[in-house]
Amino acid sequence: MDLVHVTYNQTGKSKSTNALGMREMQEKAYEGRTAQYLLLKAPPASGKSRALMFIALDKLKNQGIKKAIVAVPEKSIGASFGSTELKKFGFFADWNPNPKYNLCTPGEEKSKVTAFLNFLDSNEPILVCTHATLRFAFDGLDAKKLDETLVAIDEFHHVSAEGDNILGQVLKSIMANSNAHIVAMTGSYFRGDNVPVLMPEDEAKFTKVTYSYYQQLNGYEYLKSLGIGYHFYQGRYFKKNPETGISALAEILDENQKTIIHIPSVNSAESSKEKYEEVNHIIDVLGELEFQDENTGVLNIKSHKTGKTLKVADLVNDNPKSRDKISVYLREVKSVDDIDIIIALGMAKEGFDWPYCQHALTIGYRGSLTEIIQIIGRATRDSNNKIHAQFTNLIAQPDAQDEDVKLSVNNMLKAITASLLMEQVLAPNFKFKLKKDDDDEEEDDDKTIKIRGFKLPTSQRAKDIIETDLNDLKAKLLQDPQMLKAMPGNVEPEIINTVLIPKIIREIYPDLSDDDVEAVRQHVVVDSVIKNSTIEEQGDKKFIRMAGSFVNIDDIHIDLIDRINPFQKAFEILSKSVTTQVLKLIDEHIQSIKIEMTEEEAILLWPKIKEWVQHNNGEQPNIQAFDHKEKRMAEALVFLRELKRQRIMNDKL
Repeated sequence: MDLVHVTYNQTGKSKSTNALGMREMQEKAYEGRTAQYLLLKAPPASGKSRALMFIALDKLKNQGIKKAIVAVPEKSIGASFGSTELKKFGFFADWNPNPKYNLCTPGEEKSKVTAFLNFLDSNEPILVCTHATLRFAFDGLDAKKLDETLVAIDEFHHVSAEGDNILGQVLKSIMANSNAHIVAMTGSYFRGDNVPVLMPEDEAKFTKVTYSYYQQLNGYEYLKSLGIGYHFYQGRYFKKNPETGISALAEILDENQKTIIHIPSVNSAESSKEKYEEVNHIIDVLGELEFQDENTGVLNIKSHKTGKTLKVADLVNDNPKSRDKISVYLREVKSVDDIDIIIALGMAKEGFDWPYCQHALTIGYRGSLTEIIQIIGRATRDSNNKIHAQFTNLIAQPDAQDEDVKLSVNNMLKAITASLLMEQVLAPNFKFKLKKDDDDEEEDDDKTIKIRGFKLPTSQRAKDIIETDLNDLKAKLLQDPQMLKAMPGNVEPEIINTVLIPKIIREIYPDLSDDDVEAVRQHVVVDSVIKNSTIEEQGDKKFIRMAGSFVNIDDIHIDLIDRINPFQKAFEILSKSVTTQVLKLIDEHIQSIKIEMTEEEAILLWPKIKEWVQHNNGEQPNIQAFDHKEKRMAEALVFLRELKRQRIMNDKL
C-alpha cells in the first residue's frame, strides 16, 4: 500500500556540472561560501561532501582561514572526505587531506584526541574526525585555539540545543568564544524528538542554503518515481500467517530488487530480542545458505524461488572482524551484481552509499523522522539499474489482546504521519501571492498561485521561515501530540488550521508578531493543502482538486482552504487498507484521549452548532454520540455554557 507515490521528470539538471565541476546544489552552496556561519540543508546523494570541499578550499585560499576540521557522525562516513580530484573538472585546487590527520580509522579515542591537538599546532590545513573525537578534544580546550579555523559538522541534526547534548555545547562555545567559521550540513534539519537543533537566537546567525528533495530527484537521469508504503502484519513479521502459509516478510520481500532490510531495534516491541535469529529467519525466507566467502564475508544463498545465488551482506553481526570485512567489501562495490541484499540494524543509514539499492525495507516503527528520511535516502540514489525506488515500512497492526495496544496504535499513527511529511518534502515547491481584484494579468510561472484574502509576512524573520523552514515547521506540527490526535478527521479542519496550527507556531517562534504568525500559518496550511491536491487543465483554465472540491484556480480564497484538513488523505487511505477491527482500535484510542477545548475553538464551532440544531429539529448535539464531530460540538456547547456561567458570576462580583 503506497501512501505516497511521486513521479519525476528526469531532467538531468541535478547531475549536470558547471565550469567549476559543481552540480546544481554545490553551485548554490558555493554562492554562500563567504558566510561565517552557513547551514546547508540538502537531501542524501545531492553531493554535500563535495560542496563542503569547494567551500573549505575557498576559505583556506581566499578568506584567511588557516585550517579546516570536518566532523562526521561515524568512522565509515569519513571516507566521503578522502582525497578527491577537483582541478581536472575546472576547480582551482584538489582536496588532499594528509592521511595522518584522517582520524576516522580504527584505534583508541585517546590517541585520536592527541592527534587532533597536534593538528592544531601543525602546518597541516585539513583534518577529518568523528563527532566523538571533536567532543573529546574540545574538553578543556580553549575555543580561541579555533580562531581562523573552519569547523564543518556533517549530519548536523546530531546537534541539539538541549543542555546535555555535548556537541551542541561545543558548537555554542565555538560561536561565542572564537572567530571560527562553521559549515553545518544535513539532509534533514528536524531531529524527530521535538528538541530544537539550535536555539532561535543562534540559528538566526546562520546563512541558510536549502536544496529540496524534489529538485534533487526531478533532476535525475534514470530514477522516474518513488513510492512510500506500508505493509501491516499481526504477531511476528517472520512467522507464517496461518491463513496464507507465508510470513509478512515473505509477502513483501522481492529478491529481484536490490534491497536494504533494517530489522527492528532490539528495544522495540516489534523485535524478538534475538537479532541473530531474525537474520537467520530472513535468510530462511530467501533460500538456503551455500557458503560464506572467507575474504569478503558475503553470504551466498541459493534462492528457494529461482535457484539463483543471492549475495547477502550481514551488518547485524557484532563481531568486529566480520563487520570490518563486509564493510570494506561494501565500500568497494562497483557493480550491480556485487551484492543483492543487505541486512542491517543500526548501520547502512546516514552516509551509506549503495547507488544500486531499489528498495529500503524497514521493519518496525521508527520514532525519528530524521531516521526515516535517512533510510529512504539509501534507495533514492540515481542509477541505471532502476527507474523506481521504494520505501516500505513493515508495521505491526494493533491487536486488542496486546497489552501495548495504545503503543502500537500510536506507532501506526506516527508512521502515517511520517509519510505525510515525506509527501510534503518530495513534492514540488509553489510560490503563493495575494490575488487582488485589480491585478494586472502579469504572467506567472506554473508554480505560482494567487489566493484571495492571503496574508503576506511583514518581518524578515517571517519571510525567512517561509522561504527556508516550512518543511521543518511541518515536521514539528506533525509531531505535536495535539495535532496527532486531531489529524485523522475527528476535529473540524478549521480548528486544525486556525486554532491548533497558530498555537504551535507561537510556541516555536515566540518572537513573531500576531500578523506574522497568521502569515506563516496561512503559508503552512496553503502549502500543505496544495501539495496534497492535483491541478488539472481544462481548455485554457486550471482547476485544483482539493479534498473533494474542484475549484477554478483563479477563485481560490484562504477561507476555502481553511475548510480543508490538509492531512486527512493518508488516514482515508489507511481506512481502506486495514481491517474493521484495527480501525475500531484506532478510533477507540483517539476517543480515549481528551483533546482540550479552548475558547477560540468553541467560538469557531458555535455557528456549526446552530446549523446542526437547525438541521436536527432543535435537537442539540449529543456528547455520547459515536460521530466525532457531533461529540466535539457537544463538548463545545458544555464549554460555552460553563464560560457564560463563570462570566455571570464574575459580573456579580
